[in-house]
Amino acid sequence: MKQDYYEILGISKNATPAEIKKAYRKKAIEYHPDKNPGNKAAEEKFKKAAEAYEILSNENKKARYDQYGHAAFENGGGNGFGGGGMNMDDIFSQFGDIFGGGFGGGSFGGFSGGSRGRARVKGSNLRIRVKLTLEEIANGVEKKVKVRRKVMAEGATYKTCTTCNGVGQVMRVTNTILGRMQSASTCPTCHGAGEILDKRPKTADSDGLEFKEETVSIKIPAGVTEGVQLKVNGKGNAAPGNNAIDGDLIVVIEEIPHETLKREGTNLHFDLYINFSEAVLGISKNIDTVTGKVKIKIEPGTQSGKILRLRGKGLPSIDNYGNGDLLVHTNVWTPQTLSTEQEAFFEANKKDENFKPSPSKLDKSFFEKVKDMFS
Repeated sequence: MKQDYYEILGISKNATPAEIKKAYRKKAIEYHPDKNPGNKAAEEKFKKAAEAYEILSNENKKARYDQYGHAAFENGGGNGFGGGGMNMDDIFSQFGDIFGGGFGGGSFGGFSGGSRGRARVKGSNLRIRVKLTLEEIANGVEKKVKVRRKVMAEGATYKTCTTCNGVGQVMRVTNTILGRMQSASTCPTCHGAGEILDKRPKTADSDGLEFKEETVSIKIPAGVTEGVQLKVNGKGNAAPGNNAIDGDLIVVIEEIPHETLKREGTNLHFDLYINFSEAVLGISKNIDTVTGKVKIKIEPGTQSGKILRLRGKGLPSIDNYGNGDLLVHTNVWTPQTLSTEQEAFFEANKKDENFKPSPSKLDKSFFEKVKDMFS
């Protein structure tokens, strides 16, 4: 079982964004690799704290985590770590600024990774919407979409920045009453990347990038809901430089309304209309489900408003807690136009004892039925 994110940061679920940030900063300082050289346990805690902060500092991801727990980001659910955890370069590039001056020029002497001090520039994210039917939501689906994204142009090359010699930072020495003080700041030429464009193809922009259409495969887990955002790592826009990281593709789920089924969480509702004769005599009916049609039996003497529950015929929960139910609402249709013979029949039976309403204690009211439905 993965450790609870709130527990990792030592905060409550009601923590404010400022409290979440403060808690993460405290943990990051405590377990920072520069303060714990060679300590694998501290490094692991450092990564876990970053993972927790990446989720809880994002309003949308936090809401999904509060509702579904870790399952919200499994099977392509889209946390920042692709399911495999964040590496040190990712942490320093995304959260380095949480210390104001950043890890690179602050207390700890530089970014982690292959080049101390060098920032890994990340490209911008792209956002698309994908529409799903209830049937696709019920089973999970793989969608292929075309995305127009920035990529490194063929023939573009980069060279080491001559201003910072590839470090990503420049050092400055100042004289103070306390003596000579040395400080670091982001390189103004390469903006911390350590590289600058060397050869620019004709099709490329000033960063050596060009637009390209690409087909991206998206695996969507069963049970997603309207508005859920999934992340496909590395399928956003590229950033300039050999050391850069591609942005991500954010996929927003839209639900296509079903013709006969209405969704409520994992439960589905179906309005079944039967005529007066069918209610009196009983009948078998085929109704829609997300896995095809099923036959149900309407017992003789069925009253309008009766709810039939088909267990497990609803939608799966995204956190693997099983399927919801299909609730069939029975509606007896009262004829509005009658023939002379039909009018005579009902007139003759108007005072018949079998036609008089005589509900027993077992015949629940509408409100009792609703209460039972949600209990």
